Amino acid sequence: MDAESAGQRLDNYLMRMLKGVPKTHVYRVIRSGEVRINKGRVHADTRVAEGDDVRLPPVRVAEKPAGPLAPAREFPILLEDEHLLAIVKPAGVAVHGGSGVSFGVIEQLRRSRPGAKFLELVHRLDKETSGILLLAKKRSALTALQDQFRSRDTGKIYAAAVLGTWPENLKVIDLALHKGLDAAGERHVRVVPADHADGRRSITLVKVLQRRPDFTLLEVTIKTGRTHQIRVHLAHSGHPIVGDPKYGDFARNKLFARQHRFERMFLHARQLAFDHPATGERITLQAPLPADCATLCATPSHP
Repeated sequence: MDAESAGQRLDNYLMRMLKGVPKTHVYRVIRSGEVRINKGRVHADTRVAEGDDVRLPPVRVAEKPAGPLAPAREFPILLEDEHLLAIVKPAGVAVHGGSGVSFGVIEQLRRSRPGAKFLELVHRLDKETSGILLLAKKRSALTALQDQFRSRDTGKIYAAAVLGTWPENLKVIDLALHKGLDAAGERHVRVVPADHADGRRSITLVKVLQRRPDFTLLEVTIKTGRTHQIRVHLAHSGHPIVGDPKYGDFARNKLFARQHRFERMFLHARQLAFDHPATGERITLQAPLPADCATLCATPSHP
């Protein structure tokens, strides 16, 4: 294990080392215990360290057909210095390539900045989610910021529009989540009982910002950063996010899109607070609602 890979999650490290191996297979060999670090069993979110002895089962690496190069692209910048870069990611753009996506934000930024010695994602946003995305320009910054995300020292606030009328008294959702794969081999998260062996406690705080005849605009604060946490918690509460293609209501989304001419998922990472990895200063970044979301919320209600 080299110093450049130190601090990475095991799944990310393996996907970088085993280019051409399907993501589902990488997760399968980790879950089955065939991947060992220093002879011990590990999980997908285990962090690798310099000098670790990583043992892998035999895997066949498929020859990857030469795909299109990522086009150089910059994104709206909220903050940039020698340590980090904070941008506003538009909806519909993946943060990185994989799972049928040729390239994402990180590949496009690297193409637009050929002189950058180091540029890595600190965290992820779903492809359909817009909003603040943080990247590190130094290994030390990456490790420091990821430690904050892991220890829940970051303040993450989202705006979400959900179908229907959100209950006034439902302000805290405290439900365990389990991450697995669906029949198609795609990542799928579901609510499980609190005592479920593989469940992870997940806490979401909800505040109503605006009520409309067929949707409610919410401010959502997450106290735990689980995969698809907001989408699953809100859907499980009976009010899926408008336009959510995975956990939402397909028929109602289709009707909503036709009535409002709004066809994306309405989930926007609008505020992120963290300690600067070099100075320790508390930074709070904000990204206003994208134009299409703001227009939807400002459109006069029809009787």
